[in-house]
Amino acid sequence: MLSPKQIESYHSRGYIAVENVLTQAEIEELRRVTDEFVEKSRSVTQHDEVFDLEPGHTPETPKLRRLKSPTRQHAVYDRTLRHPRILDLVGQLIGPAIRYNGDKLNMKSPEFGSPVEWHQDFAFYPHTNDDLLAVGVAMDDMTQENGCLLVIPGSHRGPIYDHHQNGVFIGAVTDSRFQPESAVPVEVPAGGISLHHARLLHGSAPNRSKRPRRLLLFQYCAVDAWPLLGVPDWNAFNACILRGEPTREPRLTPIPIRIPRPYPERSGSIYEVQTYLEKPFFAKAQSR
Repeated sequence: MLSPKQIESYHSRGYIAVENVLTQAEIEELRRVTDEFVEKSRSVTQHDEVFDLEPGHTPETPKLRRLKSPTRQHAVYDRTLRHPRILDLVGQLIGPAIRYNGDKLNMKSPEFGSPVEWHQDFAFYPHTNDDLLAVGVAMDDMTQENGCLLVIPGSHRGPIYDHHQNGVFIGAVTDSRFQPESAVPVEVPAGGISLHHARLLHGSAPNRSKRPRRLLLFQYCAVDAWPLLGVPDWNAFNACILRGEPTREPRLTPIPIRIPRPYPERSGSIYEVQTYLEKPFFAKAQSR
């Protein structure tokens, strides 16, 4: 369980890291299954419903940057989503009634790995309250060298920055006033997890090391946090509840909101949408 100091740090800074949440055997199984998907990606030549490919991906040198909806692809990912140790920690931060609202497995190949530009998760899926967070399960040691999570401490208490450019949503901060000088790395040993608030500003740089960086990401929210973009199917919505009971009474709190519409003509994963960004931060950082 989290200590009172850890809980206070999450609420004041917007993130925490917790070591030794998964066992070595659990991490080894995740790595083995993930390697199998990388092998399968050799036969894929373009993005599809399962694979998001890095530039330069070939059958001879497969470079997979994202496995989409991994919990639908293999039971080991679904078990990890529902892992009692993870849910116990999440429940201490957003309450005991928990729903999940997304998952992905982001990978950065050695000496490559696409960056993720600065953004706030809440800009993608605004809700009636902000008891939402993301858990990053470290399948490898996450370090600055291999592109670990970078965050702006305390930014979850500020505004939702504009993620639009030329009138369309591109999934990255475009406000010229935003400068990430106060960014800090969230380094996590394999088997540990990071937990960050949905409004926290974050991103990640390319992998400059000779080691892979595989991060399994789960999005959790309080059951009484309802998506402002609507509930398309009542039964599917409630099937995502991991702990607690359904409610027809969403909790509303006075929080900043921006609606992520309209989308650009070409959409897809965050990597694809962010290609529209005219002034990418991490591209500039690489060229220095």
